[in-house]
Amino acid sequence: MRSLPKSVLPYAQLTRLDKPVGTWLLYWPCTWGITMAAYATNASLLDTTWMLSLFGVGALIMRGAGCIVNDLWDRRLDQLVERTARRPIASGQITPKQAIVYLGGQLTLGLGVLLSLPLDCLLLGTSSLVFVASYPLFKRFTYYPQLMLAFTYNWGAMLGFPAMGHWDVPSMAALYASGICWTMVYDTIYAHQDKRDDVLAGIKSTALAWRENSKPVMTAFTVAQIMLLTGAGVLNGMGPAFFVGVGWATYRLALMIRNVHLDAPKDCWKWFVDNIKTGGVIFLGAFVDYLLKMFSLM
Repeated sequence: MRSLPKSVLPYAQLTRLDKPVGTWLLYWPCTWGITMAAYATNASLLDTTWMLSLFGVGALIMRGAGCIVNDLWDRRLDQLVERTARRPIASGQITPKQAIVYLGGQLTLGLGVLLSLPLDCLLLGTSSLVFVASYPLFKRFTYYPQLMLAFTYNWGAMLGFPAMGHWDVPSMAALYASGICWTMVYDTIYAHQDKRDDVLAGIKSTALAWRENSKPVMTAFTVAQIMLLTGAGVLNGMGPAFFVGVGWATYRLALMIRNVHLDAPKDCWKWFVDNIKTGGVIFLGAFVDYLLKMFSLM
């Protein structure tokens, strides 16, 4: 970021290139779906790595587009919250008109990625834009905007299957639901960073809805996540490495819920970012299974 020209820097900050955690959290569910479908269809390593790469580019682009939409809707609310007041639109570094033009460029690139996928992915992929566009509105009238974000951020878990030419609706649904539960947990931790300012600004979140009950509720969501993730593995016929990965992820999630200090914003941020590794652990288990099967080692 420090090497970018000053004229470009606000646009990089607008799409959160300086905070890639959101891109990783959007990308990991895509990798789960792709790898599980590759395992089920005995896809070639070349096809699998190509699709993983394509979805990686797509996650970077669409996360950036989502941030622009969010900041356009929230530009006045962001001025009332200490952590977000310096965002480029809220602080006046980028005008709404400039942001809309930039958003058009991002969406055009995103369409290019989507058109690189099999044709039957087009409708499923474009339908996610409804959630991308409407998510910021939910924090104004419901305490559960995290649910809309969860619908959005885990869409790739479903899209990864048809991208590999494999429609397995039960596995897709279980994997998607598992990701939704995961997002409800990590984004509630994220929301606890701003809960004091959110009350003053009139912003709603699960952190304010659940308050001192946040940890028990997050525990329930994590149990549901692991059950659904295990179910997706069983339905897809995954091997032992996948379930080892699920077990490892379970340990990491339990550790996070036990240790996170929800009244300390810096600690919330630390544990929120730690979910990058948890998502990677699940992918690693699925990918090891895929490699073992491909090389006839199991």
